[in-house]
Amino acid sequence: MLKRLFTALFLFFYFFTFSQQEETHSFGKILDTEKKLISYEKDTTANAVVLYEKGDCYFKVINNYIKFIKEYHVKIKILDKKGFKHGTISIPFYHNDNSSESITDIQAMTHNNGVNKYLKKELIYTKDLSERWKEITFTFPDIREGSILEYKYKHISPFFYNLTGWEFQSDIPKIYSEFNAEIPANYIYNRSLLGSLKLNTNESKIKKKCFYIDGYPKPADCEVLKYAMKNIPAFNEEEEYMLAASNYKSKIEFEISQHFGFNGEKTNYTRSWEDVDKEFKTDKDIGRQLNKKNFFEKNIPLDLIGPVTDTLERAKKLYEFVQNHYSWNEKNSTYGKARVKKAFNDKKGNAWEINMSLINLLNASGIKSNMMLTSTRKNGLPKRSHPVMSDFNYILSKTVIGGKTYLLDATDKFIPFGYLPLRTLNHYGRVMDFKKESYWEVITPNTKNKINVRGTARINLEENLIEGKYRLINTGYYGIETQEEIDDLSDEDYLTQLEDNSSENFEIIDYSFDTKLSKKDVTIETISYQIATSTVGDKIYLNPFYVHFAKTNPFLSEERNFPIDFGYSRAFNYTMTIEIPEGYSISELPENKAIRIGENLATLRFGIQDSEKNITLSFDLSINEPYILSENYEIIKEFFSTAVDIQNNTLIILEKTK
Repeated sequence: MLKRLFTALFLFFYFFTFSQQEETHSFGKILDTEKKLISYEKDTTANAVVLYEKGDCYFKVINNYIKFIKEYHVKIKILDKKGFKHGTISIPFYHNDNSSESITDIQAMTHNNGVNKYLKKELIYTKDLSERWKEITFTFPDIREGSILEYKYKHISPFFYNLTGWEFQSDIPKIYSEFNAEIPANYIYNRSLLGSLKLNTNESKIKKKCFYIDGYPKPADCEVLKYAMKNIPAFNEEEEYMLAASNYKSKIEFEISQHFGFNGEKTNYTRSWEDVDKEFKTDKDIGRQLNKKNFFEKNIPLDLIGPVTDTLERAKKLYEFVQNHYSWNEKNSTYGKARVKKAFNDKKGNAWEINMSLINLLNASGIKSNMMLTSTRKNGLPKRSHPVMSDFNYILSKTVIGGKTYLLDATDKFIPFGYLPLRTLNHYGRVMDFKKESYWEVITPNTKNKINVRGTARINLEENLIEGKYRLINTGYYGIETQEEIDDLSDEDYLTQLEDNSSENFEIIDYSFDTKLSKKDVTIETISYQIATSTVGDKIYLNPFYVHFAKTNPFLSEERNFPIDFGYSRAFNYTMTIEIPEGYSISELPENKAIRIGENLATLRFGIQDSEKNITLSFDLSINEPYILSENYEIIKEFFSTAVDIQNNTLIILEKTK
C-alpha cells in the first residue's frame, strides 16, 4: 500500500514539475524526476519511454532561397535491455536531380547517472535508401538500463510541401510531445487531427510582420501554432487484423493547399476530382497507356482465348491469359510509372502495368472496363475529401457484365476471377471513367470463406491410440490460400504444416488431395491420422479438437482504439464423431455453449450429442462482418477467448464399465 502511495505521489510530482518546467528542457539538462523514473506506471510493459519531445518548424531565407526548417529535440529513457533498440537512430531525407534536403547540427549524448557521453561525429553515417532517399544513422554510446538518450538535429528542406505534420504516437509511450510551427501567411496548409487521442494544447495566433525577403517591401504575417499531448500510449503496429498503422496513429497532418508569391502569383495545390479527371484524359502515362487497343488486337490472336461468345466466359479467358502471360515483379508502382507495351513484351511488370493490360484487353474485346485507383492495406486509406494522388499506389479493373460488377486484379496467378488479393481489400477506390466523371466504388470481399472439417475417430485400446480420418474442405480465400501453400511447399513440408496446426502429438498416416472436385477457390483433402490416448486407471481422457481455428487468442491488448479488420468474413465448421469402445461408457461431457454478438456480427455454437455407441461434437464459428469497430473490441476479445478455450480445454472422459 505504501509502495503504491509513494509511486502515485512520485508520478503526481513528476507531472506537476514537468508542466512547470516545460521551458527548461535545454539540450544536456536532465531533470531530477527524469533521473529517478525507473518504470512507467501507465504502461508497465514499456521497455522505453519518451520523456520529452519537441519540434519547431519555420521558414527562413538562406542564400536567397526560402527553406523550410524543422528543429527536433527528444529525450528517451531506457527502462530495460529490450529498449536498447531505441538507441539506434535513422533520419531519412529527400533529394531530386536539382535540390536536396540536409540534416545538420546533430548532437547526441547518453546520460548515465550524471556521467554524460557524447556521440562522436565520425560515428554518424550517411547511406542511400533509394534513388531519391538517403538517411543519417547513428547509435548512442554506452547504453545501459536506466540510460537517458538525448539528441537533436536540424532538417533543412527546399521543398515547402514537406511540412507534413507531426506524429504524436509511436511504438513506445510518450510523457510529453509538442509541435510548433510558424507559417508565413502566404503559405496555406490544410490540416487535420487523426487518431483517437485528444490534444492537451491547441493554440493558434498571428505574429505580425514575421517573414520578409530582401527586395520585397511588405513582410508577411505568420500563423503561430502550438499542439501538444501528454501521457501518450504506445501504438502497437503488430496488432492482429488491422489496416495500415498510418490510418490510426494520433498525429497532425499538414498538406499544402495554396501559395501566394510575394510577386502576387497564386498557385493552387489542392485539386478537385474534376481537375484530376481532365488531367488523366490527356496524360501520356495514363490516357495513352489505357489506349493500346490496336496493340493488343495485333499481339493476341483470337485462337489464344478461343471462339467464346458468352461475355462472362470471354472475360474469364482474357483474365486467365493475363495471369499466365505476366509475372508480377511484386512492385505496386505509382501514377506515371507504367509502360504497358514493354511489360507485355518482357512478360513481367508491376501491378499498374499488368492491370492496365487487362483493362486494355477487356475493352479491345468489347467488354467495358475502367481503371480503379486504389491503395493497398499497408499503404493506408485514400482521403475522400479531396484527391491526394500519393495516397494511391495500386490499380484494379472495374468490369460490369450482365449488370454485375467485377473488380479484377491479374497479378496473382492463384486469385480466381472475381476475387481480389487480401492486400487490396482496403474498403474503397476511385473509378476513373474518362467519358463521365470519376466516382468512389466500395470494395466488397467474397463472403463464402469457410474451413469445413468432418471426421471420425475410434480408440484402439490395444495400441493406446486414437485412429481416425477427416475430410478438410476449404472454400473462398481459405481455398486460395491452401492452393498457394501446396504450390509453394514440398509435400513433406506441407504435411508437417498440417500436423503443426493440429493438436499435440498429431501424426498424419495418409493424405490425399481431390484433384477432380477441387478448384481455384475450393480444396478438398482427406487426412488419416493417429494420436496417443491419455489413460489414467480405468478412464480415457479425450480432447476431440484435432484441427483448430485458432490455438491462441489473437486479441491480447487490454484496449484497442482502432477497428478490427479481418479483410473478409470467415467461418469454421468442425464435426467429429467418436466411437465409444466396447466396455466403456461416458463419465463426463462438456456443456453446450452458444454466443451471438449483435444481430449478426459473430456467432459461436458448441454442442455434444451422445448415444451408447457414439459421441458427436459440433463446433460452428462465424465472423460475419469483416470490419468491427473498436467499441466492440472487448466483446470480440472475450468471444475469441471462449472459442480458444473450448478448442484447447474441451474434455470428454470415458470410464470402463464396472
